[in-house]
Amino acid sequence: MKLSQFKFDLPQKLVAEYPSPERDEARLMVVDASKGTIEHKVFKDVINYFSEGDVMVLNDTRVFPARLYGNKEKTGAKIEVFLLRELNRESRLWDVLVDPARKIRIGNKLYFGEDDSLVAEVIDNTTSRGRTLRFLFDGSYEEFRETLMGLGNTPLPKYIHRDAEASDEERYQTIYAKNEGAVAAPTAGLHFSREVLKRLELQGVDFANLTLHVGLGTFRNVEVEDLTKHKMDSEQVIIPQDCCDIVNNAKDKRKRICAVGTTSMRAMETSFSTNKHLQAYSGWTNKFIFPPHEFSIADSMITNFHVPESTLLMMVSAFGGYDLMMEAYKTAIKEKYRFFSYGDAMLILR
Repeated sequence: MKLSQFKFDLPQKLVAEYPSPERDEARLMVVDASKGTIEHKVFKDVINYFSEGDVMVLNDTRVFPARLYGNKEKTGAKIEVFLLRELNRESRLWDVLVDPARKIRIGNKLYFGEDDSLVAEVIDNTTSRGRTLRFLFDGSYEEFRETLMGLGNTPLPKYIHRDAEASDEERYQTIYAKNEGAVAAPTAGLHFSREVLKRLELQGVDFANLTLHVGLGTFRNVEVEDLTKHKMDSEQVIIPQDCCDIVNNAKDKRKRICAVGTTSMRAMETSFSTNKHLQAYSGWTNKFIFPPHEFSIADSMITNFHVPESTLLMMVSAFGGYDLMMEAYKTAIKEKYRFFSYGDAMLILR
């Protein structure tokens, strides 16, 4: 398929700047690919589509406060540093993006905190905006991490046109987030409240946890018309054996398996056996899923409403069927659903 087939006009006013007042009160569009139907519900109604023995696969990654604001030595120029990942614990080396990049060169020192409590030195250029920083800090690793995370801000996506607020610390994080390492939230999971999880549990629905640390690549534009030529950024994945056992047991019993979010889906599509059972895995994935694609594990998924021409939109189109998804998105715009990270949800059944 071609990139231009995933283009649509989205009114800016439909991009959600804030989440719904309650997690489970976002709207829910239910798309049944087997029947070709579209229904309009509220997220807490999701419990009506699952029953005893069904499994929900959750991505338990935890977003860390990756956006730092600092100043350049001598000039005092303001700079934004976006932490991507830790490269070396002992040397306090981090892979980062800097903005504005043209002024930040190897050897420059950057200062963070009101009292310049943290200093970093640029030791390498990796891409036009990418740099390797060495943080200069006297103290234990734990004290360093505490200082770094204390200075960081919730890394809201750039299409949310406001600064992070105190409430974002909680709301841009799933309630089951556990393993720190993501720079963007697995947003389908943001709709789950403790009450919804409890009610699903009481119905006998099982939960299987895996981890995919969402990277900034999730927002990267596709720049080639021929989708077979697009390369995804790699993201770290951990699928533990107990997750596989829960999923495979349900699959053998022909129970419903629901991927909560595109990240859970991509993780599962990265590691399965020839008989289409989920396999334990610890490593990296750059799996790019676009139509046509034969899915191996999940037969339903929960997802948000995605950006035009995004790899996420391509994945949901592969899962729900291109024509039906385009119709669903047209309906979502007409019915004024809220889009992107803090927006409404979609449940796709097959």
